[in-house]
Amino acid sequence: MSKHVPMISSGTAGPLGVLHLPRLWLKVSLEAAGKLADGYPGIGQGYDMMVINALGLKAEDVTHYIKSHKPTYPQFEAWIKHHHGVKLDKATVHKLNVAIRGYIHSDETRHGILKTNGLHDDGHTTHDAVSLNNLDDWHEFHHAVLK
Repeated sequence: MSKHVPMISSGTAGPLGVLHLPRLWLKVSLEAAGKLADGYPGIGQGYDMMVINALGLKAEDVTHYIKSHKPTYPQFEAWIKHHHGVKLDKATVHKLNVAIRGYIHSDETRHGILKTNGLHDDGHTTHDAVSLNNLDDWHEFHHAVLK
């Protein structure tokens, strides 16, 4: 059975406009199928929980729905829209998206990702977590699939 690096960026939003939500759906879906690459949590403590908490969801409900229904991404968004207590107003989504775009990794994490990719941290390299996580995913994908 092949395992997959989740290649949807945290900087991607679906029709609801919520950044990272498509990646969250993909990771939990891959985990439910036993196909999530090693080292990737279905629901982690970073962006995953930021999104779940901001929208007023519960991690166990998200996991249960995806595992039991195997929804397409639009079906997942429809479930969220109809979930009791969900917060999808423009202010909530905007605040969450700003937090996701503005999250900065620690110097240690940034240095580690750059080093793994053979890049020197010369101060001109991006510091935002979305871009660094993309770089990390691309490295993992290359190592797992293309090498």
